Amino acid sequence: MTGLFITLEGPEGAGKSTNREYLAAQLRADGIDVLLTREPGGTPLAERIRELLLAPSDEAMHADTELLLVFAARAQHLAEVIRPALARGAVVLCDRFTDATYAYQGGGRGLSHERIAALESFVQGDLRPDLTLVFDLPVEVGLARASARGRLDRFEQEGRTFFDAVRSTYLNRAKAEPGRYRLVDAAQSLPDVQRSLDALLPELLSLHRG
Repeated sequence: MTGLFITLEGPEGAGKSTNREYLAAQLRADGIDVLLTREPGGTPLAERIRELLLAPSDEAMHADTELLLVFAARAQHLAEVIRPALARGAVVLCDRFTDATYAYQGGGRGLSHERIAALESFVQGDLRPDLTLVFDLPVEVGLARASARGRLDRFEQEGRTFFDAVRSTYLNRAKAEPGRYRLVDAAQSLPDVQRSLDALLPELLSLHRG
């Protein structure tokens, strides 16, 4: 039995976590086994790596260090959580995955996509998301929402140029592979965003049934 791997992507303040919970509730109402997880993180060890990645520090983290930590957490997450859940036939809803690496470390940090792709193949093999929902919104709106939540993490403290590059990378990847990506207008009100997700539910249910 093989499950369904759905990732939710987008910049700061896009509402991925809230809408992941909503989507999970709709799928569970149909009797589907749903696993909620996130990146970086998802296991105790990977969550400790997440803390290193997000915590502001007096020592600047080198971009290569950041990239390798992201994939180290991902390797643990895949082995302990994602692959076992897919093997039992669950729908995995993951808040960020490798598209975030291309957007943040590739677009934001300027690391080569070839380097990221090499690590992607090494860590993931041929595993890729079945469907990726990109929650898109203007950078200034996302940053304002993130600031309203309280203390900013290491990534949220980056400037406008960084997040413009992050958003552009997400949109370019979605445009290049429309079969896997679905764009969601995250600048809408929450009820409107969730109506957009309701419209996607028949497709998700069809994918799950094969």
